[in-house]
Amino acid sequence: MKSKNNNGWSRRTFLTRSGTALAVGGLGIPSISLGTTYSNDSMKKKIQVSHTDSNFEREPLYPYRFKGSAITEAWQTVALMRSESGIEKIGLGTQGTLWSDKAVFQAHSTTGGNALMYAITERALQLIKGNSFVDPVTLLDDIFPEVYAYGKKITGNPGLKKTFALNALVPVDNAAWLLYGAENGMKNFDEMIPDAYKPGLSHQHDKVASIPSFSVGATIKDIQAAADQGHFIMKLKTGAAGTQKEMLAKDIEFLTAVHKTLGHLETPYTKNGKIPYYFDVNERYEKKETLERFLDHARKIGAFEQIAVIEEPFGEDNHSYVGDLGVRIAADESAHTVEDALQRIEQGYSAIAVKAIAKTMSMTMKIAQAAYEKQIPCFCADLTVNPILVDWNKNVAARLAPFPDMNLGLQETNGHQYYKNWDKMLGYHPMSNESWVQTKEGVYPTGPEFYAKSGGILAESPHYEGMFEM
Repeated sequence: MKSKNNNGWSRRTFLTRSGTALAVGGLGIPSISLGTTYSNDSMKKKIQVSHTDSNFEREPLYPYRFKGSAITEAWQTVALMRSESGIEKIGLGTQGTLWSDKAVFQAHSTTGGNALMYAITERALQLIKGNSFVDPVTLLDDIFPEVYAYGKKITGNPGLKKTFALNALVPVDNAAWLLYGAENGMKNFDEMIPDAYKPGLSHQHDKVASIPSFSVGATIKDIQAAADQGHFIMKLKTGAAGTQKEMLAKDIEFLTAVHKTLGHLETPYTKNGKIPYYFDVNERYEKKETLERFLDHARKIGAFEQIAVIEEPFGEDNHSYVGDLGVRIAADESAHTVEDALQRIEQGYSAIAVKAIAKTMSMTMKIAQAAYEKQIPCFCADLTVNPILVDWNKNVAARLAPFPDMNLGLQETNGHQYYKNWDKMLGYHPMSNESWVQTKEGVYPTGPEFYAKSGGILAESPHYEGMFEM
């Protein structure tokens, strides 16, 4: 008799689905990624998941304003997986409800929106419990369609952003990666990268830029202070609240102040020696013409040549071609999956902000590889995550190809700016005293020890492990 899990799936059905998920396109993945799982699948263990569990902590934030709204709290979610062999691993996630789907965020209270995302995490764990998987990538492909459909149902939103569900799956995916590595005797992150995705993650930078983020309404004084501390590239949120006309006026005023403050500074990390500007509009511009007016002003004041990238100026339903604007336009939240990222590339987007800490490590590997094959540069963006997840992201950022006209990897990290209890949270990091954890003159030092210890992400955190002690 075939045993079944709580959802009525037979194990044989689950394994068949898991093995063929890429072929059936569960995530709508195009031919560029078909078959790009592990070249030595037959050598990997079939991991039987005997037990799952989850928990979360609420962490207060200083208000972080973007997308015309603000977040004041971030839930730290924890997913536990135990295999039949007795190995137990936990994965961490940070929920970004406003970032991943503004409609869900605005339709609910802060707690309500977070609870909905957490329910999706729990649903995924229930699907996995009692079943087997061989690798995390195909596991994600297998469960995503049902998890996404569940998310649409409980939010009452048939147009739910895929990123909302992927964000919910981060702790589950991380737990799967840790369990997969332990079951197969893998000692570091490099061993865990599937052969098919190694080209896109083949560099080993000895430094990664630490990019702080300044929300809409940030003061020039704070931006100047960051520059004084050695930060040479900063994420500057535009798309101010108000009508499109009011927004543009405020954004132009902000650009002028930024260029007056930073325009004359020098850095050894860029080809032209000047400070690069990184603007994130978070989909606030409704028309291409609005962005063009912003860029016209940049030319007028001499700031245009220093704009390294402008991230997500338009909503994902805006299909304007952006390859003729003269600046690098990056996709972030609209690049939910590989298919979405490739569509953005066809629209002229010439950079991708990858987020292992927001869209899962599994999906990030696919996107990074697809972008690599298209010769599109990537960099790591933050989700205001906890210190341990910063190093999950850093493991990716340190291995991406250098960003154009720069000589190191790029990673946004802003948790230290917005978490009220950041110093306490640093204590939860199992290697908090290691050199790569702290920013030094605008960069993270990612030398041989960082790679040997995988940034500490494979080590256990007593704090988070303790959330499951009886």
